[in-house]
Amino acid sequence: MSKTVQIGELAVEVVRKAIRTMRVTVYPPAGRVRVAVPLRLPEETIHQFVLSRQAWIQKHQARFAALPQPVAVTYQTGETHYYQGRPYELRVHATTSRARVVLSEEHLNLYAATGSTPAERAAVLNAWYRARLKEQIPALLTYWEPVVGARAEDWGVKQMKTRWGTCNIRARRIWLSLELAKKPAGCLEYVVVHELVHLHERLHNARFWGLMDQFMPDWRQHKAALQTNPTGQESGGGDDAD
Repeated sequence: MSKTVQIGELAVEVVRKAIRTMRVTVYPPAGRVRVAVPLRLPEETIHQFVLSRQAWIQKHQARFAALPQPVAVTYQTGETHYYQGRPYELRVHATTSRARVVLSEEHLNLYAATGSTPAERAAVLNAWYRARLKEQIPALLTYWEPVVGARAEDWGVKQMKTRWGTCNIRARRIWLSLELAKKPAGCLEYVVVHELVHLHERLHNARFWGLMDQFMPDWRQHKAALQTNPTGQESGGGDDAD
């Protein structure tokens, strides 16, 4: 359950969940603020927590405001779309055969039926993104699972509005955001390691980040690229503070 409340100068979405600690997240592009809190936590404690993080929140809101703002996309020839952190010009081609995407040196060539809608063209491009991620993830798991010392029993790719990845510890299942296909390759690797480390430690606490330092010492640069690399479109993920 969630509700939006005014805390100081901030409009904050408060979400009550079956968790033990509070977590505040700032989301691009407009700097929306969301705080996840335990189910029975008093309102006053929530207000104090958010106010104690106000400077952090405002810093990230200012950073998002300084980034290039997302543009509405209609999946027409001439638009810029991203793959692995690199911009490509979209070229839409009418076809009577199978809808598909073909990557060239400078272009994403999207083949779709004549008269296709933006939603239909988006589905074609997203299917291509999903396939590319599913090609890349098995090799990353094969490499990183022995390093981390944890094995995912299952994994998948799905569209996420507020996360780059999630981990179901009980099922030992990880999910990775479809938006990672647009980010530099190191970002995908970082999120894979991040979610595997959650199989050792559920919380984002000192132990968790210590394990990240142990297994992937350069994780900070990948996280920074994940947060700052533009795609020109609104995507999942945000800046978190526990």
